[in-house]
Amino acid sequence: MVLLYLDYNCFQRGFDDPRQVRIQMEALACQAIFSGAEREAVTLVWSFMHQDETFICPFPLRQQEALRLSTLCKVRIGPEAEIYTLAHEFQNKANLDAKDAIHLACAVFMQASAFITCDDSLIKRARRLNLSIKFANPVDYIRDEED
Repeated sequence: MVLLYLDYNCFQRGFDDPRQVRIQMEALACQAIFSGAEREAVTLVWSFMHQDETFICPFPLRQQEALRLSTLCKVRIGPEAEIYTLAHEFQNKANLDAKDAIHLACAVFMQASAFITCDDSLIKRARRLNLSIKFANPVDYIRDEED
């Protein structure tokens, strides 16, 4: 089973500025990942952090879309003490902000195959942790899976 943890920005990428080619490509790649979840080719994780970020989002259409996409996530994860411990460790070792550290800790806790994000800086910092999880931009993930 391919278990993927998508950073929250993947759930929102379709709303970002489509005049930028990179954003267009990432939005299409995210959609391809969601389509893979619909076909059950991959399994997606929805965490308490995704839920929190959705509820604080000030844009109703973005909230609705994130909640719609959350129905494709077959694995759900609530807060666990171990997740918070990992998040603090990741913050200290890789200089991650709290939200990013919690998302990454959720992915590691769930033993996800990959952590997918549109945030290049997060990928770079997360790789410093030398974890046994793949870190990728959605475009790179799709490209690698097609090879």
